[in-house]
Amino acid sequence: MKKGLLLSGFVLCMFTGFAQNQPGKTTAAAKAEDEAPYKKDPRMPDFSILLAADSSWFTRSQVPEKYNHVFIIYFAPDCGHCQHEAKEIVSHMDSLKNAFFVFVAYKPLEDIRGFATYYGLDKFDNVRIGRDPKYFIPAFYRVKFTPFIVAYKKGLLEKVFDPETGHVPEATELISFVNGN
Repeated sequence: MKKGLLLSGFVLCMFTGFAQNQPGKTTAAAKAEDEAPYKKDPRMPDFSILLAADSSWFTRSQVPEKYNHVFIIYFAPDCGHCQHEAKEIVSHMDSLKNAFFVFVAYKPLEDIRGFATYYGLDKFDNVRIGRDPKYFIPAFYRVKFTPFIVAYKKGLLEKVFDPETGHVPEATELISFVNGN
């Protein structure tokens, strides 16, 4: 009787263990599947945003090739840290003119347009600001907090500034990055 109970308990534990694991997947494989796509491929993703200026589409292929450094900034117009970052970038734009900025939000286009106008982002040739109606950018980078800033150099990922890790860069840090320091 004891052997039967022991065997039944063992079989029950085995089935419980198998039920919790995905068949054919190791823990490492399951973790890799949950990893943000940008961590798997260092190339700048193919994105499409609806521009605040004229409601036209702007895509990855339209980023001017003359810029070695591209910053994708996922923001929210009502986010205090995002507002501070926009002020910083605008006030240091003379030192950042050799970089290209893509500001992206999911909020209504009117709010994004107001943000662009208020902070003067719409006055720079090296800035595009718009809406991501497909929610591609936050899903691709697994954004949890804003401003989430990704830096690319010659189309390849160089650095991620993630507020979740407690780091939102000042414009001087972006300038150092662009200047290679």
